[in-house]
Amino acid sequence: MKDATISELYDLTQTIAAKIFEGKTYPWEVLPLIKDFILELGETLDPAEYEKRGENIWIAKDASIAPTASINGPCIIGKGAEIRQCAFIRGNAIVGEGAVVGNSTELKNVILFNKVQVPHYNYVGDSVLGYKAHMGAGSITSNVKSDKKLVVVKSADEQIETGLKKFGAMLGDEVEVGCNSVLNPGTVVGRNSNIYPLSCVRGVIPSGHIFKNAKEIIKKI
Repeated sequence: MKDATISELYDLTQTIAAKIFEGKTYPWEVLPLIKDFILELGETLDPAEYEKRGENIWIAKDASIAPTASINGPCIIGKGAEIRQCAFIRGNAIVGEGAVVGNSTELKNVILFNKVQVPHYNYVGDSVLGYKAHMGAGSITSNVKSDKKLVVVKSADEQIETGLKKFGAMLGDEVEVGCNSVLNPGTVVGRNSNIYPLSCVRGVIPSGHIFKNAKEIIKKI
C-alpha cells in the first residue's frame, strides 16, 4: 500500500519528530510511541529556545499561547506556533513550528508537522498531520470505531490490520480538509489532496486527488 507509506506522505525535514519515523513503513506505527518520544526529546531541547512549563511541557519562547488555552503534558509546542483561545491539548502532542491550534480545538496523541493549521473547532486524536495540512472549521478525526474493533486501513485493493483500537487520520503534506468533514478511523489522505466540505471519509485517498464523495474521487489536473 504505497500511498499510505511515510515516504509518500511526508517531508520529514518539516518536523522536530523526524526520528520517531525512522525504521517505520506506515505513519500509524508511531502512535503508541509519541508519549515516550516527547519525554526523551523534551529533555534535549535548547533552553535558550524552549521553556519548560509545568510537568513535561516544553514551549518555544516565541510561541504565542492564549491565556485561556489548556495544555497538558507530555507536549512540545514548536517555534512560532500559535495556540489560540480555549484550545485544549490533552497530552502526547507535538505541535510543529508555525502551526496554529485554534479556538476550541482539541488535540490528543498527535504529531502536527510545521505550519499545520487546525484553527477552528477541530478534534484531532491519534493522528499525524503533514506539513501545511489544513483542517477546515468543524472538521474532525474520528479515532475509535463504533463497534470498538481494531482499525483496519483499506485501499481499493488491499487492507492492513493496524492492531490499534485508536487511530484517527494520517494526512499527507498540504492536504486540505473541507469544513465539517469527518475523517473516520483509519483514514489516510495522500499529499496535496483535497476533501470536499461535509464529507464522510474512510480508507486511503491517493495523493493529488479530490474527494467529492465515496464514489467520486478524481485526480487533479
